[in-house]
Amino acid sequence: MNLQDQLKNLFPDHEPSAEEVPTEDHTDQIWLQDDPILCKYEKRKGKPVTILEGYTGSDADFKKLAATIKKQLSVGGSFKKERIIIQGDYRNKIMEILTDKGFNVKRVGG
Repeated sequence: MNLQDQLKNLFPDHEPSAEEVPTEDHTDQIWLQDDPILCKYEKRKGKPVTILEGYTGSDADFKKLAATIKKQLSVGGSFKKERIIIQGDYRNKIMEILTDKGFNVKRVGG
């Protein structure tokens, strides 16, 4: 039950005005680029990490993309210096997620 349903239960006679009606939110839309995003694998301090770089959009879009990848894979990671760093070797899964979103992805390395 979301907040709107709870409010309707508490205040059944209330009719929302035009400014209270939520509009369609475009926060999920991320700018797609023509150049491929590079997906590579490294070991840092003996631990595997997957690095995504080459996104030319805004930092806010790149951070949203990092958050969705981390959430879908249930892993940790960070966004530093225009790179997404994901803990673990998830190249195949990340490439699937990005191609489903419409990105062109290029695998670099082994």
